[in-house]
Amino acid sequence: MGLDLARSPGKTKMDQRVQTSIGVDGEGISAAYRAMEFDADVIIAGAGMAGATLALALKQGGLEPLLIDPMPFDTQLAPSFDGRSSAIAFASFRQWRTLGLAPDIEPHAQRIEQILVTDGKAPGGAAGHQTPFYLRFDSEEISERSEGEPLGYMLENRRSRVALAAAVGRAGIRILAPARVVGVELRAGHAEVRLQDGQTLRAPLVVGAEGRGSVVRSAAGIGTIGWDYHQTGVVGTVRLSRPHEGVAHEYFLPSGPFAILPLTEDRASLVWTESRERAEALVSARPEVFQAHLQRRFGEFLGPVEMIGPIFSYPLSLALAERMSGPRVALLGDAAHGVHPIAGQGLNLGLKGAAALAEVLVDAARLGEDIGSELVLERYARWRSFDNVMLAAATDVFVRLFSSDNPLLRLVRGVGMSAVNRIAPARRFFMEDAGGATGDLPRLLRGQAL
Repeated sequence: MGLDLARSPGKTKMDQRVQTSIGVDGEGISAAYRAMEFDADVIIAGAGMAGATLALALKQGGLEPLLIDPMPFDTQLAPSFDGRSSAIAFASFRQWRTLGLAPDIEPHAQRIEQILVTDGKAPGGAAGHQTPFYLRFDSEEISERSEGEPLGYMLENRRSRVALAAAVGRAGIRILAPARVVGVELRAGHAEVRLQDGQTLRAPLVVGAEGRGSVVRSAAGIGTIGWDYHQTGVVGTVRLSRPHEGVAHEYFLPSGPFAILPLTEDRASLVWTESRERAEALVSARPEVFQAHLQRRFGEFLGPVEMIGPIFSYPLSLALAERMSGPRVALLGDAAHGVHPIAGQGLNLGLKGAAALAEVLVDAARLGEDIGSELVLERYARWRSFDNVMLAAATDVFVRLFSSDNPLLRLVRGVGMSAVNRIAPARRFFMEDAGGATGDLPRLLRGQAL
């Protein structure tokens, strides 16, 4: 992917669009804004999966995005950069297909045909020591409504990053990387982004998509609420002795969830949640010691497992932005909502946000509106805030309810799981919601181009 490290400011499509639309819808747009020359229509701080998806969607809609990221792209595409795999909701997968990623992601995407959720019993392993309480979700139950899609797709993050990078390159989207945003000035008619190397860039809108420590969010004066779970997710990839048949397993244990998520070629991604102290001990253990703990936790139902590749660890916490937008600023991805991975929806929240924000901005631009105005950005905030808050609250409840060995709590959650398992409409609702197919969907999530 080519880098554009020294592009001088120039007039973008947005300058031309604003000037030519004044006669139709010019009220409220200042003369200074009409005359301003911008470096991009939208500056996106953070070229991760959510930021890159937004850039592709904006470009498809006729806007000119500029991606800025502190990490060189070659580093971000290396297998050692991100060892996680993500469950991609079928609606999010539609969006990537619509944006042209299909040739690069479909060969590496594992269909999730079933999800089996089981309440584990301490202190035994994940398999063979369960209670009779469980939940089973099957893609066949929603095949008509989901047009034959599975419950979701498992993709290694490195594969998604490579596909996004290739699509960004094909689209001719400009990237500054490595480049670090160190400050943002929010003016009446534009935002000014200062880089560590001294450059100043201007655009009608800046999007903070650079993670939980977002400089853009801080510059906008947007605070966060949240807390540390004092848990760490230990992540790795294993090769299985028996076919996984597209089944994802999640076991709830007192220390946290233990997930076995199917990948292509009969591999699986493990997300092993432990306390910080135990996780540190696991990661630093000798390979044979880690393997012994893993096999005990994993159980025997898929036969012996073999670790392949490095082991990664990620601290788990909740961080939710108090607002999704402000004057000249919108937040996306972990800058807006960092949630526990217990429901596998963190990335999907960011992808939904990218689809909604792109649609709002593209539609506003076509009407000749100022895309960085509070009026426009409030539409995005109203569209996504409720969903973000509800999912953050739900994951927090799940973490507290299932990371406990209290007998009363175990009984309550077991009865609840058993009840949902027996009510087909409830099962279908949860499956469709997890697949991103409920609510007011942006066009991209319905598989429609902007």
